[in-house]
Amino acid sequence: MKITIDVDCSADEAREFLGLPDVKPMQDAMMQEIQDRMMTSLQSMQPEMLMKTWLPAQTQGLEQLQSFWSQFMKDGKNPGS
Repeated sequence: MKITIDVDCSADEAREFLGLPDVKPMQDAMMQEIQDRMMTSLQSMQPEMLMKTWLPAQTQGLEQLQSFWSQFMKDGKNPGS
């Protein structure tokens, strides 16, 4: 013997019938928090912000390289020796 029962209801109706909690407000809050964090992270990835962050280190590195080659050419040998 085989019995088939078809239930026509929405997901919300099924959740209420089974006594499950409504987690939609929590999901909405979590998605908003994730979106806010992603937007904050994206702002630090803008080219202007990257240049401000990286340029001082590159400038200092270029100055050191220039100083090294200047000293090397002046002495005609390795400045470290």
